[in-house]
Amino acid sequence: MDAALTHWINSAAGVSPLLDRIMIGVSQIGVPLMVLAVALQWWSRTDRPHVRHACLSAGLAFLLGLAINQVILLFVHRIRPYDAGVTHLLIAPSADWSFPSDHATASMAIVAAFVMQALPRRTLALFAAALLICWSRLHIGIHYAGDVVGGAATGASAALAVRLAYRENSRLDTLATKIL
Repeated sequence: MDAALTHWINSAAGVSPLLDRIMIGVSQIGVPLMVLAVALQWWSRTDRPHVRHACLSAGLAFLLGLAINQVILLFVHRIRPYDAGVTHLLIAPSADWSFPSDHATASMAIVAAFVMQALPRRTLALFAAALLICWSRLHIGIHYAGDVVGGAATGASAALAVRLAYRENSRLDTLATKIL
């Protein structure tokens, strides 16, 4: 089912050169743009301490999620869907394993961190960006749908771990806000 869903989503690749360029661009700069959007929230005029805590939580979740992915990659060696003949690849091949998707992990870690801070408007915008990033990874043929779902789960788990360990108005939060 994972291969069939991945193939179905990727079947649009190569049909429209404009769509392909957009998806390649989203895949390449989507995560850095999300990071920039979070960084710009630091200067929010409304509820500044809470938003700053959300920004720091998102950054920590982002880093923890990617670190967890590196551990997973030591044990899970899933070949890329283009190597299995499932997808049509639109970019240069990747040298690492397919599972989990770092792009999905990074983008969904940011979204989950903002969800846990109850910032709905910011979360909705970030979620739309994350969905587009995840879809682009399937469209360009670099990941299976399961890789994206696994990456999203890793990102959400990392955000939950950060939420449990890094509480708002704690000594660590006060110190981090003063330093930054």
